[in-house]
Amino acid sequence: MKTSRTLLFILAVFLLLGITWLLFPADGIAVGQKSLHFPSYAQDKQGPEEVVDVDAVRENVSKSFEMSVSDNLLDSLDFYRDYLTVNPNRIHLPNNDYTYFDSLFYLLEHAQADHKVYRVMHYGDSQIEMDRITSVLRQRLQEMFGGSGPGMICAVKRIFSISVNQSYSGNLVRYALVSDSTSRKASHSRYGVLTQFCQTTGQTTVTFSKSNNSQAYDKAKEISRVSVLLGNNSDGFRVSLKAEDYQGEIKSCPATSSATMLTWELPKSVERGTLTFQGNAEIYGIMLDGGYGVAVDNDALRGCSGTIFTRISKPLMKESFELTDTRLIILQFGGNRTPIIHNSSHISSYMRELDKQIKYFQEVAPQATLLFIGPADMGKSYNGKMGSYKCMNELNDSIKAMALSNNVAYWDMFHVMGGEGSMAQYVKHKPPLGSPDHIHFTFLGAQEMGGNLAKSIIIYHDFYQLRQRLSNDEMIKEFMNKDPEQIEQEKEARKNRIEPTNYYINETH
Repeated sequence: MKTSRTLLFILAVFLLLGITWLLFPADGIAVGQKSLHFPSYAQDKQGPEEVVDVDAVRENVSKSFEMSVSDNLLDSLDFYRDYLTVNPNRIHLPNNDYTYFDSLFYLLEHAQADHKVYRVMHYGDSQIEMDRITSVLRQRLQEMFGGSGPGMICAVKRIFSISVNQSYSGNLVRYALVSDSTSRKASHSRYGVLTQFCQTTGQTTVTFSKSNNSQAYDKAKEISRVSVLLGNNSDGFRVSLKAEDYQGEIKSCPATSSATMLTWELPKSVERGTLTFQGNAEIYGIMLDGGYGVAVDNDALRGCSGTIFTRISKPLMKESFELTDTRLIILQFGGNRTPIIHNSSHISSYMRELDKQIKYFQEVAPQATLLFIGPADMGKSYNGKMGSYKCMNELNDSIKAMALSNNVAYWDMFHVMGGEGSMAQYVKHKPPLGSPDHIHFTFLGAQEMGGNLAKSIIIYHDFYQLRQRLSNDEMIKEFMNKDPEQIEQEKEARKNRIEPTNYYINETH
């Protein structure tokens, strides 16, 4: 080959590489299930990576829950108004209705006097497995309103829980909507409130015991009330409970396709107990509670995006929520759908599915307050660097809008943890707050998220109590709806008398 042609070939290659560098997209080009990447002008133009300062975010979140000490009522009202309307760490309320949780708080405050146990059902994906996040919320609510115990469990345990130990014997077969190798699909839709049930045949037993896990909270270890939620049972189906030196009466049920709940009130807290079933029945859940107050249930559905509930029998769900006095339902989903969302059309489709689930719960549990928790940040590698999935912001905003439009409260966990790029920094943090998969929290990170959720609920409850003491709804309503300019003028007039309320008002990205 002549020298001139060789030179021309080399120049053509450089020209092709230059054009590729100039035009190649920063995110690469999708080829099947893979992405093709090439150093590009668009990538260089992005500039240095912005890194979330996790400790600064955590400090701001912590401060956002703090109210400056003041004897002035207006200062206290200022704090609550600001928290409920502009604080990014708040629970977002439909139409900014500050009375949204009032009916729930009223019941929980009167639970002990009324000899009632009101339930909170926390549904979620693998982010809440092993009772993570839920366990912190349970401890805080039970400290405030009474009650104890680890809550409702399935008769056959699929995944380890930090809050209770259990085992079984006999012919107990688990059926679940969210399946794995240990479960089967039923020929009907009677899956119940845990989205799973166990078919018991003949004589079977379920044994529970207090958790000795170092991560377990104290309230979860106190069990003095045991209930069984069952249905579709044979005539004369019998259940008995033996717990240490306590021998409960044998309870029997006539044949029925409806849900039935059997309860034993123990004279004291026990560390271990065994339920014995005789006959045929579907066991929808076993409730391990203690004392009157609040019980908090954890139902972790690994791999679920929160779109399965409409496949469960409405009559059974309605009966079960009524029997168990479930008054708050928390839905925590979005993470499992994130990796397969590539555009706004995918998000819109997902919103339509979630919309159906919310309307379903509003139908089967009209007495319950609903709270949706959005997905945490999730990490994905881009050219060797960890960043958030491109859809995270739009997905989070869309779920929030969908929830609020359906009169459902929303907690924005994505921004509470720092927004885009935060999970990568949670993983790098010392000690780690995020797992190496850049999807899940570590136990420490999960405890922090659960604590932040609990603190936000407590602030709403504190404001509820203040309003009850004032007994002046019109004054509160006028104050909460005051013109923003007038609010700032009043704050300016008072700020020299007391340090201003220290709360977090700037979202971190």
